[in-house]
Amino acid sequence: MQGRGEERRHIERILADAHRGEGGAQLLHGEAGIGKTTLLEHAAAHAEGMRVLRVEGIESEMELAFGGLHQLFLPVLDLLDRLPGPQAGALRAVFGLSDEAVRDRLTLGLATLSLLSEAAAERPLLCLVDDLQWLDQPSVDALSFAARRLQTEGIAMLFATRDTSPASGAKALPRLHVTGIDRQSAAMLLPGLAPPVAERIIAQAQGNPLALQELAAALTPAQRAGQLGPLALPDAQSALPSRLQDTFAEQVRHLPEATQRMLTVAAADDTGDLSTVLGAAGRLGGETKDLEPAERAGLIFVSAQRLRFRHPLIRFAAYQQAPLAWRLAVHQALVTVLDGSRHAHRRAWHLAAAATGPDEQIAAELERVAEWAGSRQAMASASAAYERAAHLTADTQKCARRLINAAQKASEAGQDERCRALTDQVPQPLRDPGMAADFARVRSVVELGYGSPGQAARILTECADSVSADRPDKLAPLLTDAIHAAFCAGDAALMTEIGARTPHLPILAVPAQLLANDIARARQTLDALMLAGRLTSNGIMNQLMTGIYCQLIAHHEAAHELATTAVAHCREQGIGGWLPTALHLHAQAELALGRHNDAQAHATEALRLADYYELDHRAAHLRALSAVLAAVRGEEELARELAALALDYTRPRDVGRGTADALWALGLLDLGLGRAQAALEHLEAARQAAGHPLLARHLLPDVIEAAVRAGHPERAKEPATQLTTWAADLPQSHLAAQAHHCAALTSPDAQAEKHYVAALTLHASGGDFDRARTELLYGEWLRRSRRKLDARDHLRTAMKLFTKLDAQPWARRACTELQAAGETPDATEAAHSPIGRLSSQEREVVRLAATGATNREIATQLFLSPRTVGHHLYRAFPKLGISSRTELADLLAS
Repeated sequence: MQGRGEERRHIERILADAHRGEGGAQLLHGEAGIGKTTLLEHAAAHAEGMRVLRVEGIESEMELAFGGLHQLFLPVLDLLDRLPGPQAGALRAVFGLSDEAVRDRLTLGLATLSLLSEAAAERPLLCLVDDLQWLDQPSVDALSFAARRLQTEGIAMLFATRDTSPASGAKALPRLHVTGIDRQSAAMLLPGLAPPVAERIIAQAQGNPLALQELAAALTPAQRAGQLGPLALPDAQSALPSRLQDTFAEQVRHLPEATQRMLTVAAADDTGDLSTVLGAAGRLGGETKDLEPAERAGLIFVSAQRLRFRHPLIRFAAYQQAPLAWRLAVHQALVTVLDGSRHAHRRAWHLAAAATGPDEQIAAELERVAEWAGSRQAMASASAAYERAAHLTADTQKCARRLINAAQKASEAGQDERCRALTDQVPQPLRDPGMAADFARVRSVVELGYGSPGQAARILTECADSVSADRPDKLAPLLTDAIHAAFCAGDAALMTEIGARTPHLPILAVPAQLLANDIARARQTLDALMLAGRLTSNGIMNQLMTGIYCQLIAHHEAAHELATTAVAHCREQGIGGWLPTALHLHAQAELALGRHNDAQAHATEALRLADYYELDHRAAHLRALSAVLAAVRGEEELARELAALALDYTRPRDVGRGTADALWALGLLDLGLGRAQAALEHLEAARQAAGHPLLARHLLPDVIEAAVRAGHPERAKEPATQLTTWAADLPQSHLAAQAHHCAALTSPDAQAEKHYVAALTLHASGGDFDRARTELLYGEWLRRSRRKLDARDHLRTAMKLFTKLDAQPWARRACTELQAAGETPDATEAAHSPIGRLSSQEREVVRLAATGATNREIATQLFLSPRTVGHHLYRAFPKLGISSRTELADLLAS
């Protein structure tokens, strides 16, 4: 541990935090041999009173789904029964202990967090994950999911990885760069060397501790004494990992040939099981005694049941230095040993490794492995199996189908660059129109998620034109996906063009009719579409688009009902990739209905999911929506940060809908804080970004109020007229209320009051936020009209409603107006509600606890451990002035 004082202190601080009941994680990254494993060993040596679980990534196991997770949890599998049923079932399935399918990898992430928490129940837990870059992707996803959610579990997690980009899922972990040690520390690791030799070794190793040791160990006695030649240590400095690899390879080559062959078997095996290694080696003439020279050289460690290489690079060297014919024979021998259904996926991979050319039988076995991995939500492993199957496929069209499947699974795993690479490999042209349609949908998913939604829509429409005659059954899904992409882009012209292609399909006719201002016909078509959706099992995209259409015509109750159904469908069927989109629609409908707390809860959950699945496109939309909700609450720094993050993504990619929502958030924030001119600029820019008047309808009340307050009533006239027209065409009471509210702002004083009264009458069945804003405006108008006594009732109501909604800027405005009307309000009541004393995480936990949810149920929904949920409740109760869960519902209702 020479020269590692800072790293040691960092690790020891994390261990101390775990002893105090706090959770923490750290990703150590640096080049091979730099000392990451030694730092993990240091952590293990100082983990007094802690339970230690560890796993080491193995390159040959990278494509074996959940191999790393199984290795880590092997000592604590007896704790599975303590987990909630679905979570325990998910882990049993991925560990091969049951034949169940796993439909949602989120369940696996939660199960991993819960099992870690159970393992830490009696004493703190240290989790060590070495060589993360060689751990299978599903295990990385599950462990990093848990690591990002450690709070009060008394768990320390340390990951070590090569100095490359962290595996998907580990990118958000706190990172500590492990660099080379200084010259003085390096010299202390080289006792007994002649000074010139030590200087040459230090120069070659470049501060890498393992390189220092291995290069010194490779010297002959004469060289150690100072007799160096140019071939022993060449003057030209090579890349250190290659130099280090050469050193390991040389050590392997000095072993007896029988031992080298035995090490090749051990390196090719991915189980570490001694009986498997010996069984395969026995078929090739190997014996147990052949391992002894490697043991004596310190290259491997052997126990009664396990065989482990001292360093992963030794394993790599042992495999790479073996001739090709021997490696092929080794894999064939392992195939004969790994029999039975339990090892079917390993057999398939060894068969693939032994193949020297196309082999349909092996390709079919790998395809079955891919289906097995996909059923357990191990999408990265499924994708790898499909890809290898494709490479073993001689038939061009079969190869294309398997590559398309591989690309689809890679996309679902969040591997966007790999998905692009796979689509580039698909041989063209595709003779099967159905396969061409599937290929277009994969390309569009990647384009929508990481590129331009407009381009995604064009990919789909072009494909629809080419396959419509041969595969009319593919037309509806292709064009429905295209409509969705065009909607995200805010491209009304493209939406109209797509809808006009198939006017006989209601799901595509509605937007064309709406955008052509044929409102009456669009409503009739939408009613028929909604009825059909209730009578048949509508696809998830149809449900979502129908909900979006309901939003466009201000039928928010129907949109909410459809979104609720879509969310339930995604949860029940394990469609994790679509769940953030369904929750987004749910939250939007709740915001429109004035249910701000519910909207916040669902938007927060959706953003967590989008980040987890690496759905950058959806995350940008959700950050914009979250910015709107933060703007209502007056959380200026958060609202601006979220809006800026959303705009950084949406503007370069022409995601018009997301850009409009982010600008709406900035406008609403400034409007609430009394910055009317700035609000007007943002809101007018949002209207323009939305792309069509109908797509910007929800912005009109804010645009009109901002224009009037900024002293530009002429800029309110056109949007006010348009809002009145929409209210007439779309008979919804809350929309009519908004129209009267805005008419009051733009009308002469003689007509204003009748509009305020009409708006408040219509608001009776609507959301509290819209009603409170009308009460505030009416109260302000009454006070300016010198009717202070009448004004006070409305301003008092507005202040109470805003306070209940935690809309602090608006509550302060109502409070100020009430004071100007001659009443001294309770400032404490206006500024703080009991729920406002809680942190955002405590607020979410309390909201769910008030519904009667258990700690485990809350933990599942919020991606926490049950222990963390209990900790939040313990801290929240004193702030709320209560002592039990039974008091929560009454408190929140009040």
